[in-house]
Amino acid sequence: MTNQYYLAIVGRHDNPLFEIELSATKGGDVIGGSREQNANKREDHKHLNQFIVHSSLDIVDEVMWNTNSMYLKVIDKFNEWLVSALVTAGARFIVLHDAKNEDGIKNFFGEVYELFVKVLMNPFYDIGTPIEMPAFEKKVLNAARKHLFN
Repeated sequence: MTNQYYLAIVGRHDNPLFEIELSATKGGDVIGGSREQNANKREDHKHLNQFIVHSSLDIVDEVMWNTNSMYLKVIDKFNEWLVSALVTAGARFIVLHDAKNEDGIKNFFGEVYELFVKVLMNPFYDIGTPIEMPAFEKKVLNAARKHLFN
């Protein structure tokens, strides 16, 4: 079984800013796509990921007050999915994954957070709206290839 990941960036008002499913092909290429690009996948799988992320937000809010770290490691488990989180001043980054890879996920979070800050600094981006930039998605895929599927 190949490792699968699902990244969701959630704004401070629990509004979804970005989401992407990540997996590796048999040839080793990392594929991913936003919710709209994966419309041909099973509909219940997409909604299950969103449900798990939404239900883990309360746990993220509880755990973040008990630590000084932005990276919360594995905070929850749902069936085969593990939930890891990174909390920042403006957003919460949540990754669903099916295998332990704490160092890779921490490094992935760091790189995606840096990309997120660059998006926030873009004068053409309205803060709090979904991130719909193909360049951002491509860089997230590159970060996943580098840190999650090495």
